[in-house]
Amino acid sequence: MQLGNQNIEMDGDGFMLEPQLWNRDLAALIAKEDGIENLTEDHWKVIEIIRNNYEEKGMAPMVRVICKETGLKLKQIYELFPLGPARGACRVAGLPKPDGCV
Repeated sequence: MQLGNQNIEMDGDGFMLEPQLWNRDLAALIAKEDGIENLTEDHWKVIEIIRNNYEEKGMAPMVRVICKETGLKLKQIYELFPLGPARGACRVAGLPKPDGCV
């Protein structure tokens, strides 16, 4: 993926290989690829929780943690990220492919 003059390496499923290169502009590009035209405040809440958990624990949070910390219901998370919390939200958040993600 190209962001400005920076080439961002992705795996075969579109997940970042180097999550430390992630930024908000890149998140917006990935979201557009997934059919999300504009990232709203609720999108950013989910993304920030995912990023913070990854930076603290080295892995994506469980979806119930995302729901609890954002106050969003699972249905709302799927409305925000149609590909789901693992495939969609984690990808937009710049994480590598989560274990068990198909």
